[in-house]
Amino acid sequence: MRFVLASQSPARLALLRAAGLEPERIVSGVDEDEFQAASPAELALQLAIAKAQTVAARVGADAIVVGCDSVLDFEGAALGKPADLADARSRWLRMRGKDAVLMTGHCVVDTRPGADPDDWKVAIDVNPTMVRFAEVSDEEIDAYLASGEPLHVAGAFTLDGLGGWFVESIVGDPSNVVGLSLPLLRRLLGEVGTSVPELWRSHPVPAAAAAD
Repeated sequence: MRFVLASQSPARLALLRAAGLEPERIVSGVDEDEFQAASPAELALQLAIAKAQTVAARVGADAIVVGCDSVLDFEGAALGKPADLADARSRWLRMRGKDAVLMTGHCVVDTRPGADPDDWKVAIDVNPTMVRFAEVSDEEIDAYLASGEPLHVAGAFTLDGLGGWFVESIVGDPSNVVGLSLPLLRRLLGEVGTSVPELWRSHPVPAAAAAD
């Protein structure tokens, strides 16, 4: 059985490795700009499903494929990756000192039943985590933007990187903010008939990677 992460996110890969799993990584190539939804939560879920299903179709039978996507719900608007530095700066000027909800959609596709997609087992859900941003200064915003990090992540911030300095608090699952909720993934894996111990046995992190 193959265990595949349908994402190019280094943060999601690092999270799974820290949790004892070594997935294959296959990037879906899904164009996120083509998707629209009634809410940020629905958009995150649609994108997660599209990524997982696209990669599952590519790898075929005998695989567990995990797709995720994160969208920041800020005052009802769905914020993915910023378009450019000006967009990221505008967001931070509006977000500082305020609350938002990071929505991460999850989709697990089990292709073990066979090559026919109609036979595959699919489990989906979206997880919200409230994020409170610090009252950051203009100087801090400019320094953070100069790092380049905000351009590559949903909502223009990270919890596990440089952006962690500017997150005052969260309510909910911290791994969800990183981009993949471990507790939710555990439940979805159970819904398609596998488990974390099974994956620990079949896809452990290599000793060298674990040492790093």
